[in-house]
Parts: sequence; structure tokens; C-alpha cells
Amino acid sequence: PPQQSNVTSYGVLTVAVITLEAFPGMWINAFIVCVLCTAWVKKKALNSNEKILLLLGCSRFWYLCFTWVYKFLSFIYPNYLYVPTILQLAVFFQAFFNQCNLWFSACLCVFYCIKIANFRNSFFIYLKVKIDRMVPCLLLGSGILSLAVGIVAYDVADKPHCNSNSTGQGNFGTANIKMDKHFFPSFFLAGFEYAASFMAVIFAAVFLLFSLWRHKHKMQTNSMKDLSMDAHIRAMKSVLSFLVMYSINFVCLVLNMVYVTKNANQMTFLIVVFQYIFPGLHSLILVFSNPKLEKTLLKILP
Repeated sequence: PPQQSNVTSYGVLTVAVITLEAFPGMWINAFIVCVLCTAWVKKKALNSNEKILLLLGCSRFWYLCFTWVYKFLSFIYPNYLYVPTILQLAVFFQAFFNQCNLWFSACLCVFYCIKIANFRNSFFIYLKVKIDRMVPCLLLGSGILSLAVGIVAYDVADKPHCNSNSTGQGNFGTANIKMDKHFFPSFFLAGFEYAASFMAVIFAAVFLLFSLWRHKHKMQTNSMKDLSMDAHIRAMKSVLSFLVMYSINFVCLVLNMVYVTKNANQMTFLIVVFQYIFPGLHSLILVFSNPKLEKTLLKILP
């Protein structure tokens, strides 16, 4: 039938696009993880920035990996997802690593802000001194929050309200679900975590931009140069580029939840295109903003 043909062509196109986005993203994040693990073995230690980058690279690699496998099975071999707990586990890991990606990214932006920005506020100075000790707690808290969303996603996928005849749209955020009062707490929790991590990135970018403006004004007043100006500019480029991509990603996540009950293939396809390019593209920007990672990448490319 024409409708079945359209669904098939849509599925093949979606899998093709995700493949073109996921495999380069997995490669660049695997590169980050390998370089940092090698440095960890040599130095027997990692600084706070490298710890965040390591976990961020791991979470993005596995998120893209589970997303590609899930989408491939749901559109090409959907019967494999009818096996008990397979669908639930796939949804759990996809939601968990997606949330880890968002929270670790937010932690990285906050870390940049506290380390580089200059404010005389006593609380900010306290954070600057203690931030290295706080990073493990931030990462642990991010993992716990991500685990909560993963458990909720598993519960949603396990509900009989989920339309198991439409596994092609069966993940948390694009699931074909009959919305009722049982699902509103689940989507509220996911939306709250999306918004919280997004606000953390916004505040980090705004504070860092304000610090750069004050520092530049002070330099112009005193007619002197300062090496920390270059650090401010590099950090701002990284944070602002991330802020733009994070904003697009946040809009896609919200639209994912809005279109969760609608068969809007064109809209969901556009969401997929923008959403799954984010983990790879931002990791590439992080590589070129890190001298060690950039040098290693340029060395191995030939």
C-alpha cells in the first residue's frame, strides 16, 4: 500500500541520515576517549577538565551507538524489538546516555566559567578554589539525575499504553504513545532536566561574557596587555558555539516531546537531523579548542 511504502522510505531515509551523523560522531568521541585514557595511563592522573571531557566523550559515544542500533532495528528489523525487555532496555540506555550528554556538557560549561571568569565576589572566589574538588560530586550528581530519567523512560516503555505496533517511533521522546495522566509526571521530569541543564549553560555563558567585557575594558583603561585575555576569548568561542548548538538541541528535545503523540514524519525527521548531529559536531569543536587534542588529531589524520 502507498502508506506502507511511505513509512518504509521514511525509515530507510532516517536510518541513512542517522548513520551519516552517528558514525563520524562516534569516531570523534572515541578519539577523545582514547587520547585522554592514554594520557591517564602515562600521567597516572587527570585534571578536572579532562575528567569531564572523558565522561562526556564516553556518554556521547554510547548514546550515538545505542541510537543507531535502536533506529536500525526499529525501521529495518522491527520484530527484534518485540522480544520482552529488549525495547525497554534500549529506551533506558538511550535516555540515560542522552541525559548524561546534556548534564556533562553543562558541567563543562560551568567549569570553564568558574575557572576563567574573574569576579571579586567571595562566593565566586570560594567556588574557584573548590571547583576541582567539586567536579567529582557534580559528575556523580549528573549521573544520578540521568539514571532517574533512564528509569522513568524504562517505565514508560513498559506501559501497556505504548503502541508496540509502531516500534519505529518507540523510543522515549518519539514514542507513539496515547497520552494520559500517567505520562505527564514522566515528561515533566524529562522536561525539567532539559531546562535545568540548559539554564546552567546560559548562566555560564552570560557570566563568562560579562567577565570578558570587564577584563577588556580594564585593559583598555590601563593600556596594558594580559595573557588571560586570550584564555577568555578561547573559552568564549567554545561556550558561545556550544550555546548556539545547545539551544538548537534543546528546541529539538522539546519538539520531540510535543510531537510524541502525532504522526508528523516530516517534523520528526527534521528533529532527528538536528538532534543527532549535535554530539559529534560539538565534540569536534572541543577537540579544536584543546591544544593537546588538536595536535594529536592533526598528527594522526595523514
